[in-house]
Amino acid sequence: MIFYIHLPAITFVIMQYHKAILHTTEASTREILIARLAAEGYDGFEETDDALYAYIPTDSFDAETLQLLADQYQLAYDTETIGQQNWNAEWEKNFQPVVVDDFCTIRADFHQLDVVTTHEIIITPKMSFGTGHHATTRMMVANMRHIDFAGKSVLDLGTGTGILAILAEKMGATDIAAIDNDEWAYENTRENIERNACKHITASQGSLEQLPPRHYDVVLANINRHILLHYMQDMYMLTNAGGKLLMSGLLTEDESVIRKCAENSGYIYIKTNSYSNWICLEYEK
Repeated sequence: MIFYIHLPAITFVIMQYHKAILHTTEASTREILIARLAAEGYDGFEETDDALYAYIPTDSFDAETLQLLADQYQLAYDTETIGQQNWNAEWEKNFQPVVVDDFCTIRADFHQLDVVTTHEIIITPKMSFGTGHHATTRMMVANMRHIDFAGKSVLDLGTGTGILAILAEKMGATDIAAIDNDEWAYENTRENIERNACKHITASQGSLEQLPPRHYDVVLANINRHILLHYMQDMYMLTNAGGKLLMSGLLTEDESVIRKCAENSGYIYIKTNSYSNWICLEYEK
């Protein structure tokens, strides 16, 4: 059983949720459904061999949207209402450390580990996308290993919990802008920056347009297809000549349209990495 939780990073969450149970034995279909449902406001996912459980706050549940998606993939589904509970407590109880090869460990402060990786990131395990458990975050971390961050300027667009920005500083970056339009993600990023004693990260809440005009040596963007397509040209304009773009939050089926947009914007394709049905793309300006 695989559990992904992508809820806003807040200190204490007690609310009522709707659970949608979509019946499918196809792992690739479940991966696509996770991406599609996340875009509709679903923020927690649990996979079994024959179903996907998707969670959404009751106030945000839309039966018609779920029906249309199930019809598109010809899936049977059920729904149920889950009583109020402390979701943060449930998340912390199930939160496990993440180890990316011998390169980076991501853990909570209550984990007792003998860390043997090059880098260690300690986060407050609030319920937010970007704790390192999701395939796209893991791929971003793994691919950052091969980029030179020493003395570089970095933009982490859609920073989430700040993991990528924190790792960039640990790898030697000296000027890092971490931005997210979600207030709770912004607050959690600030908390994690302090927890990891980072000195070179400036966190802000808002969109790319609100950043001061400047250029970066490395742009990190683990968001989703829609946002990446929307900001591709802007990211290109913000990237220094010879600079890198690393992006994920993408399904395999997104690769052709993302590559076309990136290359039309002027980026030079370097490589694609994949895990399950997710991809991570590297470009250079």
